[in-house]
Amino acid sequence: MIPDLPAYRGYGESTPTRYIQCVRDLVRQNLRFFFFAFLSAVAMRLLFLIGFPRVTDDSLVYGEIANNWLTYGIYGLTHFNLIAPTCMRLPGYPGFLAAVFAVFGKDNYAAVWVIQILFDLVACVVIADIARRIFSDRAAKAALLLAAFCPFLANYAAAALTETLEIFCTAVAFDFAIIGVNNLPNGRMRAWIGCGLATGGAILLRPDGGLLLMAIGLYLAWLFLHPVQARLSFTRAQVFRAAVVFTLAAVSPLVPWTIRNYRTLHTFQPLAPRYSNDPGEFVDLGFNRWVKTWMADYVSVEEIYWQVSGQAADIDKLPDRAFDSSQQRLETAALLADYNLTHHLTPALDQRFANLAAERIHAAPLRYYVWLPLLRIADMWFRPRTELLPADSRWWEFDDEISGSVLAVLLGIIGLAYPALALAGTRREKLTAGSGLLVVFVILRSTFLGSLENPEPRYILECYPVVISFAGALLANIFQKA
Repeated sequence: MIPDLPAYRGYGESTPTRYIQCVRDLVRQNLRFFFFAFLSAVAMRLLFLIGFPRVTDDSLVYGEIANNWLTYGIYGLTHFNLIAPTCMRLPGYPGFLAAVFAVFGKDNYAAVWVIQILFDLVACVVIADIARRIFSDRAAKAALLLAAFCPFLANYAAAALTETLEIFCTAVAFDFAIIGVNNLPNGRMRAWIGCGLATGGAILLRPDGGLLLMAIGLYLAWLFLHPVQARLSFTRAQVFRAAVVFTLAAVSPLVPWTIRNYRTLHTFQPLAPRYSNDPGEFVDLGFNRWVKTWMADYVSVEEIYWQVSGQAADIDKLPDRAFDSSQQRLETAALLADYNLTHHLTPALDQRFANLAAERIHAAPLRYYVWLPLLRIADMWFRPRTELLPADSRWWEFDDEISGSVLAVLLGIIGLAYPALALAGTRREKLTAGSGLLVVFVILRSTFLGSLENPEPRYILECYPVVISFAGALLANIFQKA
């Protein structure tokens, strides 16, 4: 249950003049601090832009869709010199790439990275504003520093992937939601329109952006059911109106995409398919289900999951938990050997993987439904985030690339510090309805990600606006008492 709302702090949309004055005074009184924080944020992102820019396989897929859309007016991928319409990716990021390519030239990923850095810098400010609205001005300053020096945000700003824009939309949605609840008593809905549009932007970038819609929807549902527990005098009718405005604003950007998919591909697809497949395309559900019976860490994603289909799969790369017996190991070896003959997963072979998965799930249902999802969640939260850096995914072996392993250890320590500070912040600070919303989102997103068979560390970065806000609150309290 979300605890009581705090008293209204006067920073809401209903008093824009007062809000602007408060922010202006805060900046003027701490001009040197904000200059240093902004300069540090720029330097951190330039470090990754110059040293570690990345165009991944996913980037090329987004780029191909963007170029076909821009050049031929077809949202699709090229197959055998023909452009086939697709719905395997949502149009948010291809649309962003198409806009950048139209202005700065085809495949100009350098321009993409620079613009993403600008979005990331704004996201740092928005995260600080979230901390200020929920906690204090001191928390905002600490949060701004944590965001500025966060290597994970900076790293993905220099990669042609959806993460930077998704984090930006998530932070903006939360900031507007907090403004919106403070304005419920006066009936103003502008903040809920902004919150909905930011949420819709997050969904257009990635289908799991829908978790943001669910979290804010649950938040509003709680306010509707428990209005008397809030210290702000709003009514159920005002909450219901906010929920309607927010939902319509969030869902409306999906309408053209849904209509396009129905007309072009003759399928009702308001998001993107779970396995990034087009209608009628074979999906290896049996293989994916088998993977979920043992998958617990990102290294197996690289070494096994991404290899199928198209590349050889080495049974020696499988962890011991992939086999319940020597007989099962022989059966698995036979399956992978048959796959390696063609590097293609046929429906018949996929069914054999499905049968093996059913056997393993029946033998250990708690492992499949509880323990492995928890391990995948832990791996996404705490694994060193080196997937875009020159470090071996098996960093702990310290074999040939010592420098890569040292980098992984350093990033691992930083990756532990951020959520540890945030967790301590939730224990030290009294949860309010605003901060309760952030906690609900983290729990909801983590639970969902645990259900995936491919635990990629980048999927948890959308939680970092929450992590940094709570960590900033803790640091503000520590330094205030020091």
